[in-house]
Amino acid sequence: MSDHIYKIVEITGTSTTTIEDAINNAIAKASESIHNLRWFTVVETRGEIDGSAVKHWQVTIKIGFHLDD
Repeated sequence: MSDHIYKIVEITGTSTTTIEDAINNAIAKASESIHNLRWFTVVETRGEIDGSAVKHWQVTIKIGFHLDD
């Protein structure tokens, strides 16, 4: 096994239902154009409020992936 070199990108996923769905939406979209995804870190969580309830979640994550050998 060789050592890997990693790159990190920062993206924001959104969802009208849950924080977890916002994260999963971000990862799913990133996986369409980036391969070798390995991990993520939540950087920021925001939400839009409508009246007295959360209307929309926005979660910014950093995604790590290794570069091709």
